[in-house]
Amino acid sequence: MLFMMIIKASNHSEAGQLPSAELMEAMRQYNEELVRAGVRVAAKGLHPSSSGMRFSFVRPGEKPVVTEGPFAATNELIAGFFLIEVKSKEEAIEWAMRMPDPQGHGEGQVELRQVFEDPES
Repeated sequence: MLFMMIIKASNHSEAGQLPSAELMEAMRQYNEELVRAGVRVAAKGLHPSSSGMRFSFVRPGEKPVVTEGPFAATNELIAGFFLIEVKSKEEAIEWAMRMPDPQGHGEGQVELRQVFEDPES
């Protein structure tokens, strides 16, 4: 089963502030645990929304409306993700529970979502 652990953005991540050295080390160790367990498929952090663009498809058949960042509502933005391949939802939950606070300021939030997989594979 494929799951994405979505790291939600915060005011700190949107300001482009890097985590503390301690948090970077904790996340490195967590990442290594995922690799050693053979469950990590991918893991990446994202630049702040100020360097992003949003494409809104408001009318069928027409070109999307393009909005350049930064975007408001920080709690709706994504700062990064882990993609993991596990045997069960319970295992995915266990990995999500083991993650250090990804923002390090008591404002970290992780959303766990199962990925649709091709039934042919």
